[in-house]
Amino acid sequence: MMRECEDHGYFRDEHCPICGEEGKFLMSDYELEKLGRTMAAILRHGKFDLEMDEQGFVDMRDIVAVVKSNNPRMKWLRTHHMEAMAETDPKGRYQISGADVRATYGHTIELSLRLPVDNIPETLYYPTAEEERDAILEDGLFPSDRAMVHLSLSYEDAVKAGSARIDDPVILAIDTVGCIDAGIEIGRAAKTVYLCDQVPSEFLSVADVPDREGEEESPEEEEE
Repeated sequence: MMRECEDHGYFRDEHCPICGEEGKFLMSDYELEKLGRTMAAILRHGKFDLEMDEQGFVDMRDIVAVVKSNNPRMKWLRTHHMEAMAETDPKGRYQISGADVRATYGHTIELSLRLPVDNIPETLYYPTAEEERDAILEDGLFPSDRAMVHLSLSYEDAVKAGSARIDDPVILAIDTVGCIDAGIEIGRAAKTVYLCDQVPSEFLSVADVPDREGEEESPEEEEE
């Protein structure tokens, strides 16, 4: 659920993770899911034909109106509920700018996103299916169901991203230094997600599996 601490702001839990106070109730898990699904439909896929600029920003008041009209139980919704969604999203999927909000990645519509291009890691990662690996290594990596290629910060992040649609993903490594030298722009979209238009085959290889010897096993995280 979503709550708000008077001293420490929005949080998704029963009690504030900083001071332990219960805080003010804002949204239930059900309402969070409903709002999140509508935001994704609008900001990633252009549903409901709302006005969107070339950077993918939409007026939060317009989204609130859509949510209210489609969910009679959420007539109480205000723009600050969307601000709470953006500020507490663990993956950094949303960005607020004034009265507007946008999705930082996952778009299936063409946009001209301006993303930070500094401090790009030397290696990023991409999950694929075993049967698609050789074709990608030979031909290069291009967008499929999304408008841009989505790369992951770490091997583990790529496994989590790939496991949502592939039982046993093969993880490819991307030489970002070579990409950038070749004029391919890579932008940081979220905490663990980077975007680019394509990755030529010469900058792709099968990633080495990280050495886990000596590490404690932890329960697998459920992919959202």
